[in-house]
Amino acid sequence: MISLKAVGVDDEHPALELIKNYCEKASDIELISTFNDPEKAIEFINQNDVDLLILDINMPNINGLELLQKVQKNILCIFITAEPEHAAKAYELDVIDYLIKPISYTRFEKAIKKAKEYALFKQSKNEVEDYIMFKSDYIINKVSLDDILWIEGFGEYIKIVSQFKTYILLQRLSKFEEDYQYLGFVRIHKSYLVLKNHIESYNSRSVILKNGKELPIGRTYKDNLKLI
Repeated sequence: MISLKAVGVDDEHPALELIKNYCEKASDIELISTFNDPEKAIEFINQNDVDLLILDINMPNINGLELLQKVQKNILCIFITAEPEHAAKAYELDVIDYLIKPISYTRFEKAIKKAKEYALFKQSKNEVEDYIMFKSDYIINKVSLDDILWIEGFGEYIKIVSQFKTYILLQRLSKFEEDYQYLGFVRIHKSYLVLKNHIESYNSRSVILKNGKELPIGRTYKDNLKLI
């Protein structure tokens, strides 16, 4: 499993002590520094190798959202907040999770696990994985390929339909296809992608998935199915 170098930032000393204690208990994470001064944190982060920020949102002068935008690197982030509505403001940022105060160790450990999985996913993207990770509902989600039923595009958005939940992403279907075709996704229609191994059968008009769902075949995409 990948090991993460983390920095904790919170203007409250007890909160920093809690982060230290939790990081000591968690595996595969090294808390290399903590700060209660956001300006000093930004300077340190921009000059050092940091994988993950554990970052309070409500801080004086520079809040957590502003701090993350000032960092000159693409760093994973777990936000800590007492006000969940801040999640909407961070939609464009690569936020792994939101921890709502007071934070239990079990909840903290779950967020750290997700950060490690996402870092590993990004690092090994050229290898075949059995899941995908993406941003939806303001956080990074992990979904098994076995659970994905189909991907549907509409304009600037796509809908990932799984057995348990439907996710909406701000992404074009063509971009998703480009990124994840290597995992076995095949375009069957201008608006639909499916996984090859989830196809039960097909005819001239439609694809029947193993769960019984029937999806239309676009005329220009029929050749894609000949390779299945």
